[in-house]
Amino acid sequence: MCAACGVSSHLSAGELDPPSAPSPQRAPEPSSDPAAATAAQAVAAGGAVAAGGAADADGAGVPAKFAALRNKECRTYLVGGMLSMMADNIEHVLTYWVLWQEFHSPALAGFAVISHWVPFLVFSVYFGGLADRYDCRRVIQVAQGMFMAVSAAWGVLFVTGTLTVPAACLLLVVHGMAGSLWSPAEQLMLHDFVGNAALPSAVRLNATARSLGILCGPVVGAGLLLGLGSTAGIFVNVAIYLPLTLFLFRTKVTGHSRDEAVARTRVTFVQALRVLPEVSRNPTILAMILLGGLGSFFIGASLQSAMPIFAHDDGAGSAGTAYSVLLFANGAGGVVGGLLLEVTGRLRPTVRTAVVSTFVYGGSMLAFAVTRNYPFAVLMLLVGGVANLASMSIGQTLVQLLAPAGKRGQVVGVYGMSASGLRAGSGFTVGLLGSAIGVHWSLGLSSAALVVCTALVMAWTVRAAARTREPAEAAAQPA
Repeated sequence: MCAACGVSSHLSAGELDPPSAPSPQRAPEPSSDPAAATAAQAVAAGGAVAAGGAADADGAGVPAKFAALRNKECRTYLVGGMLSMMADNIEHVLTYWVLWQEFHSPALAGFAVISHWVPFLVFSVYFGGLADRYDCRRVIQVAQGMFMAVSAAWGVLFVTGTLTVPAACLLLVVHGMAGSLWSPAEQLMLHDFVGNAALPSAVRLNATARSLGILCGPVVGAGLLLGLGSTAGIFVNVAIYLPLTLFLFRTKVTGHSRDEAVARTRVTFVQALRVLPEVSRNPTILAMILLGGLGSFFIGASLQSAMPIFAHDDGAGSAGTAYSVLLFANGAGGVVGGLLLEVTGRLRPTVRTAVVSTFVYGGSMLAFAVTRNYPFAVLMLLVGGVANLASMSIGQTLVQLLAPAGKRGQVVGVYGMSASGLRAGSGFTVGLLGSAIGVHWSLGLSSAALVVCTALVMAWTVRAAARTREPAEAAAQPA
């Protein structure tokens, strides 16, 4: 059985061939790269790696529960990353409020969402190439510097009263670019902190920390807005990015410490995109990229923007209170889900688990869309948050484990292009369609489409596994 796919008829690359010659059908790049072979073998190791309890490449055992927290530097990074994600969302609260007060422009509000996610769609693969080539500490510090510069620029514009729509659009684009630059380098750092064995725990806890930052950001942002005002608040926000930036000066982990023997080549924007056909030759990686993209495209970021409508239609009592509870449930699901998954350790990083999690996510969002029962709607948001975190963290883990070391950043970038960049598409599937037929109907239809497409991905994966098995069985037949 392939532990990466959870399909009994599917043999992984590490099982088909010796480590020095992985099969071109199963690897993103036909290569004798020993790091790529190690990654494939780590996934093929099955339950031990999935549980976080297998030995890493250096033979060190790792506890199953909260394994990544046993690494001090990883632990510090997770805290710093959570603070930076919180600062990201604080900036959204403060700037979106000022932009609405100044311009009352729905178009500008829509551009704010588009500018946040489109850079992931356009630049993630190239920025992954930069992460492959350069010290990931410095790449992340550049991204954090861009975040801080944008926050400071907002403050200057607020103080001087010189805020204009073009200036706002420029800052929104730079902010989105910073996020897309940060993401691939962060994933390489997580791998370098803990190695293959504890990578599922590190990816899961990082997603949980980010969810916590997203959950706390609006609360802290509202407090800064009420207590200090938007101008002072945005300057305070600059300091919240500093812990992660300063920590990266102290750590010796570069994102490549475990793969120092791998050649690091410079890639252009066009050259980076050549990884796309290579990725398509690995059914497991391709399945994870498809699942991440489907969830983002059909539901994505538009659920939060549509929440006031659901609060008005489903809420009991004050619509404002109902809105706050729904927002909290939407964010808390990711935090609670990450902690539960770490505590139980029951979900192995396999394609089957990712598919089931995506099914649950789509089904819970479908139930949320059609119900008029407020407590049940809150429950479905919590369940959806848990399932979405499980699906995304499993997908991210498998992509990293199966990617060749020399192109890990680019392959992770492809996943980010799909899982984050396609969130911009949810503005059409939920938002634009909702303006024509109603948000309940648009979210319901989008969720149903997610379920159907997930089933198609699973069927394709099974067929791909069968095609891979046939030549392996033929080769195993005695002459």
